[in-house]
Amino acid sequence: MAANEYYMPTHWRVKGNIWEIYEICSDFLDYQRWWPEVYLQIQKGDKDKETGGEVYDILSRGKLPYKLRWKSCKTAEQAPHSISLKSSGDLVGHGTWMFEQDGDYVNVQFDWYVNAQKPLLKYFSPILKPIFTSNHYWAMARGRESLERELRRRREA
Repeated sequence: MAANEYYMPTHWRVKGNIWEIYEICSDFLDYQRWWPEVYLQIQKGDKDKETGGEVYDILSRGKLPYKLRWKSCKTAEQAPHSISLKSSGDLVGHGTWMFEQDGDYVNVQFDWYVNAQKPLLKYFSPILKPIFTSNHYWAMARGRESLERELRRRREA
């Protein structure tokens, strides 16, 4: 594995209904509203030439003082169990969201395989990879908190 290649799995266990959680996580354009600590801006871009799916232009950040500009496009979707995506720009690769109902909870798994192309990340990964990985997990922890907050908001509405 090259120094700038990352595999970062994330697991959340969230109280709720699989359809509700799937609906929230499958609407990429809405991430900036419910996950604002990480997703600063998301705009619809052009259609993907391979899949014909919507491409989203994303500006995101973590805890560290840098931002990432990247594009995301769904490549497969099996409601309510999985969503696959590909990314390009500062992060090139693919990821898959998986959802499984387990009683009153949903097990949410996100497997993220990316090559860091942003020069800061690409060239400093050989020595700072643990810090960059920690930054990703900080962002994902904010995602779980934000998802739970969004579920409460919807239930109270």
